[in-house]
Formats: sequence, structure tokens, C-alpha cells
Amino acid sequence: MTRARTGAPAEVRGTVAPGFERVREEFARNFAVRGELGAACAVFRHGEPVVDLWGGVRDRRLGLPWDSDTLVLVFSTTKGLSAMAMAVAHSRGLFDLDEPVATYWPEFAREGKGRVTVRQLLAHQAGLCAVTEPLTPAVLADPTALAAALARQRPAWAPGERHGYHALSLGFYEAALLRMLDPAHRSLGRYFRDEVAGPLGLSFHIGLPDDVPRERLATMEAFPILSVVTGLDRGSWRTVLALLRPGSLTARTFGNPRVRGPEDLAGPDVRGAEFPAVGGWGLVRDIARAYGVFATGGSALGIAPGTLRELSTPAAAPTRGLFDEVLRVRTRYSFGFLKPSPDFRFGSGEASFGTMGAGGSFAFADPDVGLGFAYAMNRMNFHVWSDPREAALREAVYRCL
Repeated sequence: MTRARTGAPAEVRGTVAPGFERVREEFARNFAVRGELGAACAVFRHGEPVVDLWGGVRDRRLGLPWDSDTLVLVFSTTKGLSAMAMAVAHSRGLFDLDEPVATYWPEFAREGKGRVTVRQLLAHQAGLCAVTEPLTPAVLADPTALAAALARQRPAWAPGERHGYHALSLGFYEAALLRMLDPAHRSLGRYFRDEVAGPLGLSFHIGLPDDVPRERLATMEAFPILSVVTGLDRGSWRTVLALLRPGSLTARTFGNPRVRGPEDLAGPDVRGAEFPAVGGWGLVRDIARAYGVFATGGSALGIAPGTLRELSTPAAAPTRGLFDEVLRVRTRYSFGFLKPSPDFRFGSGEASFGTMGAGGSFAFADPDVGLGFAYAMNRMNFHVWSDPREAALREAVYRCL
């Protein structure tokens, strides 16, 4: 097995189409000056790959190189792939966005949630970001028990008035709802595999199968604390301060189920479980491919025109504005995706949609220019969004268009 010399300049491999050489240059600069360890970046334009790059090491301790088939844990970038599964279900008429969730899941109506619509739930407006009941491994392994705990949750605000990032809970609520909607009552991970990954030939998993060779997996690393603190931007500081305040909504949102760090979600005892908000493993190339399909009409998945309009339409703000009660910055969400907002602009316009992940990963679709973009890495940083490594690549892509 080939070993990478971690003391030497990282080798950048892969291809770029003519005109996209600047992206390769910035990818190489990530390793030279921005502290990259191992990473990949891919872009599809009008259904064709125009950037497919990888480099560095997937396991620093063993000196193993990041290969063309390396799978990486992308944390909340998983939310976008889960939202694609929900979009397929919507295209097949399994739910109406403006129908109350309780129409499909009657127990959900408890604790004053009877009028919460699917649209509000998927837009982080339901006030269900923090789950009070402990989500133990036993509860998480039992879909019926998990759904019951979620149904008993009381909203943190009047649904529709505010919004706040449902960092861990959104995937659990989506999964419970989808089990009610799907005639076969499949889990979200199974539904994604059958209805999205299978038709598109994607190597992306919500719940890593046992038969995936472990030598394909990137080993996640957190940045040293000092490097994280000195690199924080103003928006990220607000999130960190709220996260460190015991009992705050932010701390409670990220604290159940209890995840100490990347080693928990990446560990052998957890990575096979379905965490639809944060637990996806996959090829960066295939994440970009999936977004590229949605950016160009979604015909390969049978995405309905009405569903595409919902994805591309600018997100409606809650009645009390864009301030995110969890992240403490201004955000926009729709249909399980992040949308461009005053504090975070991405893509070429309001039609773009995607999700970012802890550590710096980000992926999105830009229907206005037919583009799907994805970046992920194994050395984590802390920015709410626009990690300097990812931002440099994204900006380079748009300078090349």
C-alpha cells in the first residue's frame, strides 16, 4: 500500500477541464498555506465533471494517501443528501409541504405541534432543535421509541415565528416522518440508498455498511484549540460563546445525543448507525454529482417541476426575521437546505441551495448556472460557514465560469 510522505509537499491529483486551472491552483495552496491535511473538491457543470481533485493524506498516523475512492465523513453536509431523499418523496406525491406534519404522523400533534407544517419543519422553524428526552443509544436504535420521544417534544418557540438550526434533530424528524410516508416504511438511509444513490450510482451512505473496506475511510482530525480560536470569524465567535454557555438553547441543541467530537461519529461503534443530519460518509465527487443532477432539472431522479420550484425559490423568512436562535447569525432555510442569506452568500443567486458541515465541508447546487459543487476534508476547522479552504475553492470556481 502506497504511503504519503507527510513532511513533503502534498501531491494534488485528479483533473480539471480547460478554463478551471485556477481551482487546482487554490486546491494546492490549501495544502501549502492553509493547513490542509487531506481533502477533495469536485464540480459538475451542465452534468459534466469540470473539477475532480484530491490530495494529501487520509490517515496521517499511517501516512496513507487520500485516493480517488476515499470516503470521508461530511457531518452536516449530510443534511443536503437527506433533503434530496425528501425531495424525491415530495416529487412522488407522498406529502404536501403546507400540510400539517400531524396529518401523516398523528402522534406529532402532542405538546401544541398540531399545526406545524412540513414546510416549517424542514425550514428549521418548528422550534424542535433541542430534544429534552435523552437520546440514548438504545433509543436511537429503536425507530418506534425515537419517534415517540420526538413526538413528545415541546417547541422552543411558536412554530413559524422564529427559526434556529436543528443541528442534530432535523434528520431524526425527517426519518420518522418518511417512515410514515413511505408505503414500504423504509428508514431514511435505506430510502436514500434505493431512490437516490442507487439510480445515480453514488458512493454515499447514511449509515456506513459493514462491507465498505475500512482502508477507504479518511481519519478525521480536529485542529489544535489555539488554531481554532485564532481563526474564528465574528459570526463563529457568536456561535461558540452560545455553545459554551451551559443551558443555552445552542448548547442543548448540540448536546443531545451527546457527541464529544469527530471521533464519536467516525468510530466503529457509531458509523454504521443512521444519523441523517450528520452521519453521512461518501465520495466528494459523488456529492457534487448529486447536486449537479438537481442543478440541471433532476430528471435522472424524476424530480417534479413543482419540487424544483420549491428548492429554487428564495426562502421565506419566519415572521420575526432571519436571526437564527441557535447559530446566532442571520440564516435562511428551505426544504432541509441552507439558502443564501445576508450573512452567507453562495452561488450566483437566490436559487442556490446546499448545506455546510462541521469542520469546513460544503456542497450546493446552483440551478442558475447548472452547477453542483462539493468540498470535504479530514482536518477540521471551526467556522459557521466559509472555511478559508472551501471559500477559496468556491470563489475560484466562479471566477472560472
